[in-house]
Amino acid sequence: MKSSIQLSAAKNYFLGFATSGLFLISGLYFFNSSKTPQHSPLTFTENSDVENDLGTKVQLKEFNPNDLSEQEWINLGFSERQVATILKYKSVVGGNFTSKEQLKKCYSISAEKYSEIEPYLLLPAQASKTNSNQNYSRGYTNNYGPRKTSHNYTSSSSSKGLNIPGKFNPDTYSVNDFINLGFTEKQASSILKYKSYLGGSFISKEKFKECYMISDENYRKLAPYLLLPDTAPANTFERKSFADNNQSIQKPVINIAPFDPNTTDLDGWKALGFSEKQAQVIINYRDRNLKGSFKSLDDIERCFVISAEKFAQLKPFIVLNTESIGSKKAENTLSNSGNQSQNSKFVNSTETKTDFRRTNINDITFKQLIEFGFDEKSASSLVGFRNKLGGFLNTKQIIETYNIDKALAEQLISTAPLLTENVPKYSFMEAPESWLKSHPYFKYYADKIIYYRITYSNENKFFRTMNIKPEAEQKMRMYLK
Repeated sequence: MKSSIQLSAAKNYFLGFATSGLFLISGLYFFNSSKTPQHSPLTFTENSDVENDLGTKVQLKEFNPNDLSEQEWINLGFSERQVATILKYKSVVGGNFTSKEQLKKCYSISAEKYSEIEPYLLLPAQASKTNSNQNYSRGYTNNYGPRKTSHNYTSSSSSKGLNIPGKFNPDTYSVNDFINLGFTEKQASSILKYKSYLGGSFISKEKFKECYMISDENYRKLAPYLLLPDTAPANTFERKSFADNNQSIQKPVINIAPFDPNTTDLDGWKALGFSEKQAQVIINYRDRNLKGSFKSLDDIERCFVISAEKFAQLKPFIVLNTESIGSKKAENTLSNSGNQSQNSKFVNSTETKTDFRRTNINDITFKQLIEFGFDEKSASSLVGFRNKLGGFLNTKQIIETYNIDKALAEQLISTAPLLTENVPKYSFMEAPESWLKSHPYFKYYADKIIYYRITYSNENKFFRTMNIKPEAEQKMRMYLK
């Protein structure tokens, strides 16, 4: 009887163990089969849908990031914190992204994420010249109060387009005409200043295109309607009038007779086909650089305002009289006697006192520039621009000086050295506020720099967040430590 009870207990124990094991195996099986498979990484393919955090499928297609709301950014896979940073960055750059390149600079968008959304962005790859300064034209508030908007360089032509009436000659256009064409008043004034700098005429389509106020996009629209030749004349010193482009431009016929270049005066050189400015440069070259006379044909050929073509035209008629060389020297010694020629006010007949080969361009004075051959307007422009910069750091800056005589500037560069050791440089963090607001390369960004150096300690972020165009950045970096 006792043995029968023991067998029954063992049987019950075994059955209970087997049942528990069956339940355990079944539970594991169902648990594994009900697990949700992991999603593959989110990709943005043109024909695929993605599921956002709310479980809603969003069909990806081309989009303009300027039109996205906060929730739509989240639907693209960004976190709320990332979206807040993106929208703040959008506000900093002026309220709109102007290019893919600009959006890519937002540090909350990783390189991998940008590569995924880049094919769908409805933005140009790079901002145009007119768009690149738009962010600066907006007002914002910083610790120094509301930002002044006196330097507004936003291109209205890019927003409302150009209103081109038909073929026209820009040489005859006034400020109002350019405003009616689609430019702002400030742009129109700058365009006319550029025309004045060229000598009162745009000369050619090529020169018109070089005006920095006219973007590449606007030039492409205007080019078919411009009544200008495609390229400038070979002799860039001759300013031709294009007042009537319906008539062909004819060069005056010049009858050349044998002449002695050492006795030829201002009117004589003009009669040979040179402009008054060119004629004066030739006389200055003869009387200053060559001490009063051309000694050989090579001396004449080396004068930079006489082109190879012009020299070949004049060569058969040049008569170098040795007697005139001696008499010219004697004449120069009596230049202060009161019997000066018509052009004597431009010519310093005394021997040049300054050794320009040993004179630093960053130290050269106004009087020395006059002595070298510059007129007062060019000399004052060069000295004034140099003082605002604190000194030139490369020769290109000298050539680009407003109102400068470029031919004489090139001669000065080839003669005098440019030493830059004493030119002041600063970092963004230590630059004086007065220096930032007066320096030609920094003054348009001075308020932003002051604002950002309170916010950031890493100066590399300054260029990235201010969206400074590459040409301006390159100039600014020259004066940064």
